Amino acid sequence: MSEKTVTKTKQAGVGENVKIQQLFKLMVDSGGSDLHLTVGSPPGLRVNGEIVRVKIPALNASDSKRLVYQILTEEQKNEFEKNLELDFSFGIKGLARFRANVFYSKGGVAAVFRTIPSIIPDFKSLNLPNVLMEMTDVSNGLILVTGPTGSGKSTTLASLIDRLNENESGHIITLEDPVEFVHPHKSCIVNQREIGTDSLTFHNALKSLLRQDPDIVLVGELRDVETIEAALTVAETGHLVFGTLHTNSCVQTINRIVNVFPSDQQDQIRTLLSFVLQGVISQQLLPKSFESGRCLGIEILIPTPAIRNLIREDKIHQIYSQMQIGQDKTGMMTMNQCIERHVKAGLIDTDTAMSYSTAPEELAKKLGVKGKGY
Repeated sequence: MSEKTVTKTKQAGVGENVKIQQLFKLMVDSGGSDLHLTVGSPPGLRVNGEIVRVKIPALNASDSKRLVYQILTEEQKNEFEKNLELDFSFGIKGLARFRANVFYSKGGVAAVFRTIPSIIPDFKSLNLPNVLMEMTDVSNGLILVTGPTGSGKSTTLASLIDRLNENESGHIITLEDPVEFVHPHKSCIVNQREIGTDSLTFHNALKSLLRQDPDIVLVGELRDVETIEAALTVAETGHLVFGTLHTNSCVQTINRIVNVFPSDQQDQIRTLLSFVLQGVISQQLLPKSFESGRCLGIEILIPTPAIRNLIREDKIHQIYSQMQIGQDKTGMMTMNQCIERHVKAGLIDTDTAMSYSTAPEELAKKLGVKGKGY
């Protein structure tokens, strides 16, 4: 992987007077997902999940600031220097779109840029299970896509929204910070609102949402009580709502939604969630062991009547067992079941499987692994 990246670096002609557009092109040509700029290190590219340094000298404070400021407007520079951090997205014609976060580190300017594919991937190219298509064939409710940073949540959501955009005739509103994938008007009218540019806050945008006649709503991140409560209300009032959380499993996701509220409201929230929830998708990207690239690890929860009842009765810890009943009919899958399939298919090795499992003791039994404390 490193040699491949170094070769591309030499071909790009990168030297001490590197321009940031050269680094963006290098990232895209190398198949990288992120570009890291910080003082005291050469630029870093995340390729197949690992950071690889670009073969140029370490950046000093003026280098890092010069590179980052090449793509900031005067307004963005002022906002960054006032608030000490900045989120935004932008596109380079003929190359790609990028999501950016600029910040200070030990007094120097640093930044991370993430590639956003210009073409929205479809279900087949992402190897998403067909049950996800069935999950979205509803007119209202709440669908959650969860996982750690860099797990492909935005890509999965973009694919789901694009399918609805092609097959429904309605109004899609997205609330994002910042806007990532750009959705053209297809069978639906699509309005994408960037927080900080098109609305001051998620809360403000959600507050006025119902007056904008939406059918489908994407909330980029359910980050606090106000946002989660508003998303639940929108779902309850007959709209289909998509949202993301940084949780590592379907059960943890439900717990997070409930526990973010004060204890005296949790019974009410569990009842509401049990009615509006249409599905939870928890995912992560696993590095392939025998070739370059990564494969999708996915856990899927479909709220059957039994699971809805467990949510209402505050027996959320029993949901994991319930997910494994009648999977041929429900289409549900646990993360360990997905990881086990990848091991048996030869995509990942046992050590990788164990390190990415959310329940390693259970997986060890499935794979017959002994030792290492499992």
